[in-house]
Amino acid sequence: MAAAEKPPVTITGAGPLSGVLSGLLTWIDQRFPLVSSWKEHLAEYYAPKNFNFWYYFGSLALLVLVMQLVSGIFLTMFYKPDAAQAFASVEYIMRDVWGGWIIRYLHSTGASMFFLVVYLHMFRGLLYGSYRKPRELVWIVGMLIFLCLMAEAFFGYLLPWGQMSYWGAQVIVNLFDAIPLIGPTIAVWIRGDYVVSDATLNRFFAFHVIAIPLVLLGMVAAHILALHEVGSNNPDGIEIKQKKDAAGRPLDGIPFHPYYTVKDTLGAAVFLIVFAICIFFLPEMGGYFLEYNNFIPADPLRTPTHIAPLWYFTPYYSILRAITETFMWVLGAGVIGMVVLIVLSVANNLVRLASVAAGAVLLIGFYALDPKVWGVVLMGVAVMIFIPLPWLDRSPVKSIRYKGPIFKSALAAFVIVFVLLGYLGTQPVTDTGTLISQVCTALYFLFFLLMPWYTAIDKCKPEPERVT
Repeated sequence: MAAAEKPPVTITGAGPLSGVLSGLLTWIDQRFPLVSSWKEHLAEYYAPKNFNFWYYFGSLALLVLVMQLVSGIFLTMFYKPDAAQAFASVEYIMRDVWGGWIIRYLHSTGASMFFLVVYLHMFRGLLYGSYRKPRELVWIVGMLIFLCLMAEAFFGYLLPWGQMSYWGAQVIVNLFDAIPLIGPTIAVWIRGDYVVSDATLNRFFAFHVIAIPLVLLGMVAAHILALHEVGSNNPDGIEIKQKKDAAGRPLDGIPFHPYYTVKDTLGAAVFLIVFAICIFFLPEMGGYFLEYNNFIPADPLRTPTHIAPLWYFTPYYSILRAITETFMWVLGAGVIGMVVLIVLSVANNLVRLASVAAGAVLLIGFYALDPKVWGVVLMGVAVMIFIPLPWLDRSPVKSIRYKGPIFKSALAAFVIVFVLLGYLGTQPVTDTGTLISQVCTALYFLFFLLMPWYTAIDKCKPEPERVT
């Protein structure tokens, strides 16, 4: 039996070229899902009608991604991934290429702005429970995007071949040396040499320009498709698809276009004004967006006084530095406390047994392996721990509007801790700073590990039946 042909769609318009344009669009639509995609993802995609300020940052992240891709393409036209010429090629872009300085600052400032809007986008997810059912996959794909961004930023960090680029990459790659047995081999594989060299620069350039962007674009497409399949969350945490009119349209929803395209255009305009101010007046942002040491050519024989990553990595860098031999005893006590809590509160004997076994393995590992190894492990876990949030949050409601005081206090403390860790990661190591970092690291992980208990006992308000 022959497959049914796609019914012809005629696209009409007004104006002197309307006939030619309509004919072209009709021809394309018969061969490509143009109109159906427009309707499904914009014109007839119904979003909750109560989006607020926090819902700007998803579209802004997409805007910055496009700017990064476009500016990066222009930079690769003049950049030379060669250890002997990389720094000079960046200086050439800044001084001799027409408009090169603004393209470079678009890209370097754009990297910081990208992480800023992504962090705010993730915070909105924490505020309104955007990781809860049925959006678990949307959240997981979003976290994979975040990991890709971190890899992209890391690989791009070396390319200017300045002092901080070189030594920052040296420090980060050397962390893999701490992994037992396979660590040195992994470190050599990442560098492509026994030290950070021209081979490292070439492979980092390949990852930064080709490999990671391809994965990132695929992840972003999957993120948007998964979101549009289950629908957007909203500040009330109500599923608008549950109440529809006779035509099947959500009663508490409005078409994304034109309502939210106009709203997002306003947000983009304000963002671009702030972005332009940063580019023209504060491109280095006091050394937080571009470190002053990176305006000095890389010198393998001269180590900078203080090595620290860019601000968006510093919270995790602080966690890495917080893990000392003394702090391992605190981690051991924390593991014992978690095992006791699980054994006393969980009725499933299999879960109890698994928690005791896992705790025993961790305790043995804490005192069998070097603390530096656990610093690397906990730095990675600090990023990955966001992924199981849909299953850690046991609250009966999604939105912070209806959650109780325990969750609100825990989230406020988490934000303060995250900012403190970020600041401490930019500062030289001191005894006081290390102690504060250790306290903040403990609080950081407790926010997630204790979530199943404090969200279950929190006194929540009932959610309304309709969007308020």
